[in-house]
This record gives sequence, C-alpha cells and structure tokens, in this order.
Amino acid sequence: MKIQGKMFLWLSVFILAAAILYGVWSKEPAGTTALFMAFGLSVMVGYYLAFTAKRVDAMAQDDTEADVADEAGEVGFFSPHSWQPLSLALGGALAFLGVAVGWWLLYFSAPFILIGIWGWVYEYYRGENQNQ
Repeated sequence: MKIQGKMFLWLSVFILAAAILYGVWSKEPAGTTALFMAFGLSVMVGYYLAFTAKRVDAMAQDDTEADVADEAGEVGFFSPHSWQPLSLALGGALAFLGVAVGWWLLYFSAPFILIGIWGWVYEYYRGENQNQ
C-alpha cells in the first residue's frame, strides 16, 4: 500500500500545480474551485493510504520482484443474490428525479430507500442465508 499512497500524494502535487496555473490563467472560479477540491481529495486519500501502510504488513505490490499471483487469494464476501440494491436504485432514481421534477416525489422515494436499507442491513439475519 505504500506505493498507492505515494502515487496519490504525487498526483495531488500535480493537481495543485494545475489548479494554480488554471486559476491564474483563466480567472474562472468554478473550475479553479473544482481543481482545488480535487487536490484536497487526493491529499486525503494519499494520506490515508500512507498512514495505513505503516500499520499493515508489506504486501506483494510493495515488492518490486513480486508476481501477480503472489497477491492471489480470497477477496471478500459479496452477496450473490441480493434484491436490495434494486430497491435502493429505484428509490435513489426517484429521489434525484424529485430534485428535477418536484420535491413531492421524495415522498414516494423514501419508502423504497428505507426498505432497501432495512433489507440490506438485516439480509443475513433471517431466511435461508441466516448465519452465513
């Protein structure tokens, strides 16, 4: 993870230089602000990765002689058949549509969002997937 932290920190230096150059040259506040915010986000991610790299063991990506297969293994657990993202996507789409069409549409999107969140949180507490 050390290399990712360095990459993001070097990227933040480039974005800062681009933001300063863009701000001086164009005198356009929206793009300049967006570039400075991108700089801040890049610094935050780079600092987090560099800070976390000190606390974890060296990974294969930190070794210059490592192969791709050296980091192979279990990635994590992912729900194979969850319907909750569909409910959340429908609720989110209605909510964003409510911003464009009218705020009254948020009343119809809230149940979809709440049901999706509730179902996602308690998905493995009941039914055939209990205690997985």
